[in-house]
Amino acid sequence: MVSTETEPARRATSVQRAVAEIRRMLRSRELVPGQQVRQETLAARLGVSRIPVREALKTLEAEGVLRHEPHVGYAVARLNADELAQVYLMRRALETEVIRAFPRLSADQLRELTALNEAITEQVDKVDVAGIVAANQAFHFAMFRLSGLDLVVDEIDRLWRRSEPYRTVHLYDSGGRARVVREHRKMITALRRGDTEAVVALMDAHRDHTVADLSAALGLPPRA
Repeated sequence: MVSTETEPARRATSVQRAVAEIRRMLRSRELVPGQQVRQETLAARLGVSRIPVREALKTLEAEGVLRHEPHVGYAVARLNADELAQVYLMRRALETEVIRAFPRLSADQLRELTALNEAITEQVDKVDVAGIVAANQAFHFAMFRLSGLDLVVDEIDRLWRRSEPYRTVHLYDSGGRARVVREHRKMITALRRGDTEAVVALMDAHRDHTVADLSAALGLPPRA
């Protein structure tokens, strides 16, 4: 049977695969801040030409995940302490508004969040950090989308992606992994009783713990 997929469609699929693979490498720390990203290596790994890989790199550069230097190429973006603090400051402002817009959740919605948190627990038990990162993001964005503030949630997603090379670090610590699941359970309990202000406070503490862990683990460069 002759394929009906057009060349632009095939290229778009290849670009998506390349973006997904780079994200996976960031989550598993195969790529770390400051490390160069080799186009030829990625192309060979995915069995595609350099063209979709180059487009994927440009996509991630636009998100702030990668940086490009002429005659050098692409590398994973570094954030200093001040830049990381700004990312979390913006997250705090936007996520607070999103949480305060939550309706009273239904039993089905609460069950879905509980199931998503249990999926994180399964990855924690396997010590699969890349899996934990993906499952953790699925939990938070399923929760954020309940607000109906889709444009705001899209901006939160951009901020999460920008800090992704750093957010994985604290999950390599067993205490950090267990705390994520525990804090999510507290959020679900607060949502069950309709206490969005408690969820705001829990989310603030959740982020603060992450920032403290990152600062200690990475010895982030000081603000300029």
